[in-house]
Amino acid sequence: MRIVLLGGGTGGHFYPLIAVAEALEELTRERTLIEPELYYIGPEPFERTALLEHEIAYIPGAAGRLRRYSSIFNVLGLFATAWGICTSIVQLYRLYPDVIFSTGGFAAFPSLYAAKLLRIPVVIYDADATPGRVSLWSSKFARWIGVAHPEAAARFPAAIRDRIAHIGHPIRKEIETPAKEGGHEFLHLDTSVPTVLVMGGSQGAQVINNAIIDALPQLVSSYNVIHQAGNANIDEVDKLAKLVLRDTSHEERYRPFGLLNALALRMAAGVANLVVARAGSGTIFELATWGTPAILVPIPEDISHDQTSNAFSYARAGGAVVIEQHNLTPHVLFAEIERIIKDPARVAEMSQAAKKFARPQSARKIATVLLDVALQHEPV
Repeated sequence: MRIVLLGGGTGGHFYPLIAVAEALEELTRERTLIEPELYYIGPEPFERTALLEHEIAYIPGAAGRLRRYSSIFNVLGLFATAWGICTSIVQLYRLYPDVIFSTGGFAAFPSLYAAKLLRIPVVIYDADATPGRVSLWSSKFARWIGVAHPEAAARFPAAIRDRIAHIGHPIRKEIETPAKEGGHEFLHLDTSVPTVLVMGGSQGAQVINNAIIDALPQLVSSYNVIHQAGNANIDEVDKLAKLVLRDTSHEERYRPFGLLNALALRMAAGVANLVVARAGSGTIFELATWGTPAILVPIPEDISHDQTSNAFSYARAGGAVVIEQHNLTPHVLFAEIERIIKDPARVAEMSQAAKKFARPQSARKIATVLLDVALQHEPV
């Protein structure tokens, strides 16, 4: 049995693939099936080590990005996409997998197009409240469509809605459960004050970083701050933080990181009273699974079509408040943090709402569908 995994080049597209790979390993053991051969096709994967850990073979694949605005790069993207389709046809014909699983994004398009031509079964998943263009297009020939947000189903063609399931978001097992103890010691935090965790997404967020740095003297006077600033930003953030904190008495309450690894993230989740984050669907469902109240700062809609709808979907459920980027100032951010953390009843309500929003076993549901489709396709 061969299963191909496809997804864009960001953590939001990549990590659900890893969560589903984990669930496939678990399900095949339970069903006493031969473990499937897993392949990832696309540009450079977001995290090669994750592929190695789960014995997922990497097959390089070309893909061009088509922007939503006029740009000379769109012409180059068209050529790259055409080349990617040609190479994908050859790759998939040689491999001929039993099923293909896609989380969408530009990197998935060439292989999905090739799969359609070769009549290889396709299963897709879209994490956003407003589905992406690749997911909407591929839904027309997909055997099954999983969505994270309930309102996403209405965006797909009416004729295929009987194939859509609202399943939440696949979460990797290594970060699914916050560490119940040891977080303060592991992260060297002050146990006498609440903790704010700042997550700017897998690539960091300059706007959030700037607001946090400007508000830092006020923040550390009352809170620990764990700050995931992004690997590309960490050196600059660290230097600025040292400058703004040099005359304060609680510099040790600030803990900056480039990217929190799985263990550090579990520890941070275990001690966080509130999270400030972007509004990628993966981040939202991690917060929901943890039951942690959040302040979401979505990427503006003219840059990213999905984060604003994701943020307000979660806010309507009660798990978060939203500060749109054009309204984000150090004063507004600090005031909102204070308003939530200093109201225990509101914290409890937001935590309960978050847990209700989470839908556990998402990865397992997708893995079950993949195995069923693959077994039907596999020659006896």
